[in-house]
Amino acid sequence: MKLKINTAAGILDIINVLLVAGSWIIVLIGAISESTVKSNGTITGSASGGVSVFFYIMLGLGLILHIIGLIQSKKADISITGHVLGIIGSALFLVSMIFALPTFILLIIAAVFTLKQAPAKK
Repeated sequence: MKLKINTAAGILDIINVLLVAGSWIIVLIGAISESTVKSNGTITGSASGGVSVFFYIMLGLGLILHIIGLIQSKKADISITGHVLGIIGSALFLVSMIFALPTFILLIIAAVFTLKQAPAKK
């Protein structure tokens, strides 16, 4: 039996992998442009802070989806390996963007296991 929540979590993992891959570059560019604007004497809102909030929201959605998927997969007797890896990867990124590399790796593996939807081994 295949669960739609597992497919959704796997697809969101792939999207989040792409976001995590670009997060450092995008936040770094935002921070550089923010410092350039401040040095010119005009202070505006925080560009890098607003961009990083988007990444945190997307990874937070992934975390919630994996928790729900974990519960439903356990009830449907489907392997929970992908959800556990997805929870760990998403939580690492939510702790700090410093953990972008481990998050990137964990979410790739989580997407594979989540989309596979293999029966749980007993």
